[in-house]
Amino acid sequence: MAEVYNRKMTESTKAPAGKLHSYVNLYLTNVKRHWMLYLMVLPGVLFYLVFKYVPLAGSVIAFQNYQIFKGITGSAWVGLDNFRFIFTYQDFYHVLRNTAMIALYQLVFGFPAPIILALLLNELRIMLAKRVIQSLFYLPHFLSWVVVGGIVFELLSTQGVANMVRGWFGLEPILFMQEQAYFRTIVVISSIWKEIGWGTIIYLAAIAGINPNLYEAAVMDGANRWKQTIHITLPVMFPTILVLFLLNIGNFLELGFDQIYNLLTPMTYSVGDIIETYVYRAGVLQGQYSVTTAIGLFQSVIGFTLLWIFNRMARKTEQGLW
Repeated sequence: MAEVYNRKMTESTKAPAGKLHSYVNLYLTNVKRHWMLYLMVLPGVLFYLVFKYVPLAGSVIAFQNYQIFKGITGSAWVGLDNFRFIFTYQDFYHVLRNTAMIALYQLVFGFPAPIILALLLNELRIMLAKRVIQSLFYLPHFLSWVVVGGIVFELLSTQGVANMVRGWFGLEPILFMQEQAYFRTIVVISSIWKEIGWGTIIYLAAIAGINPNLYEAAVMDGANRWKQTIHITLPVMFPTILVLFLLNIGNFLELGFDQIYNLLTPMTYSVGDIIETYVYRAGVLQGQYSVTTAIGLFQSVIGFTLLWIFNRMARKTEQGLW
């Protein structure tokens, strides 16, 4: 009996090892068979490892009084003092409010814009016109925010197109870039103008994958183009829209430094100063590395929380990222 028991125990301990060995062999065989695909994916994997995962080790700075000449190992640990500081610092709430307001405007007005443009382009039947319009909308994506910021300043200057049109109606010129009331609107519109064409690529790809037989059946049932869009195009696009929405909501408080920095003026700091511009001033210019790292961790926690909440809601429709 003892021998039988020992043999069974030996087999049970060997089974997982044997199973793991078979998985490794299967994986290596798959790599050898599809090595070109793995080679194509390798640059993307290395990018995320080097620029996304390795820098996570630097997050410990948020719990230290980091001194650049002492490094991480030589800097003193302060626990949660940096987080207590940012949550009791009055200007932080002001910056957080600006960031949340602009992010909300971009989500409400900027996120649906590529969807609407993709639906409109899908209705064009003249292929040459469709390709020309697509190209014109794609081009701004390849311009840096330095160039776009310069264009915006020129268009909205006292001698710019906007004030020229106002002059036709006998209205006085407005310094749009110096007025707080216009700043957030300018940010949202310039962001839409720059990225709307690039955002349509995925949606147009989703539309292109729709079975034409669905539209033919809808025409036989008497559905017009509007009803076809509502009952066929949008439902098929919904999984793509949902995934991209979740990816956007995960970066809710990360507006990007380039755009805001190139559009900000001293007169619009009260409504345009966001977390990224504050981190630049406090971290790069003033050397408060620990405080700015704590702010970055706060942004990440908020983004992950929003992503988790909306992903749980999306799972009720049998969609979601995980």
